Amino acid sequence: MDPLEQRRGFLTLAGASLALLACQGEKGERKAEDVGAVEDLMREHGVIRRILVVYRETAPRLRVNAAVVPPAALQQAALLMQNFGENYHEKLLEEERLFPAVKKAGGPAASLIDPLIAQHQRGREITDYVLSSTKQTIASANAESLASALEGFARMYEEHAAQEDTVVFQAWKKALSKKQLSDMGDQFEEIEHKTFGKDGFDYARDKIANIEGELGITLGGFLPPPPPKT
Repeated sequence: MDPLEQRRGFLTLAGASLALLACQGEKGERKAEDVGAVEDLMREHGVIRRILVVYRETAPRLRVNAAVVPPAALQQAALLMQNFGENYHEKLLEEERLFPAVKKAGGPAASLIDPLIAQHQRGREITDYVLSSTKQTIASANAESLASALEGFARMYEEHAAQEDTVVFQAWKKALSKKQLSDMGDQFEEIEHKTFGKDGFDYARDKIANIEGELGITLGGFLPPPPPKT
């Protein structure tokens, strides 16, 4: 073979090998970024817990001076809870796909499903109230009722999410085969993109970060004082 042709052949083969390696690398990166169904649910709870922090922090401010609480920021938090937490996470994932499987499997987790659904419903009622109360400047006469509603929601959902994370999600995971769990993760991703037109978790995380910024809520703001010396 002509030396020039040999060189061309070698370069072609080398280029193909590099392309294959690059492709494999991209697949590996995508695989590493894959999020399992249970992890997906729990990180969504992380976003919801940040909404609860907003509610907890806002309640005492309302009692001191309702006028200092920007209603638009609080309404955005309630809208995020409604769109991401209730309509997507609760209804499309938990109530339609997860809870029925846990109930069918039986055991201690199954007995939690009805109370969890009741809490979902009560949470939606509170969210509707918060949205209605923040359409305009929050009146001082409504401050106490709104503050109590925010605290009640946060108290309920703190326990709610903890029970799901430690009992219900784990029971659901055990009730499914590895393939079923993997398929469910793919379904969750499809539902997420169909619902939000993009990565719903990234959207929600960025949204709650903006709301925290508007309200001046920072991680450092929750450092408690040191305990008394003994």
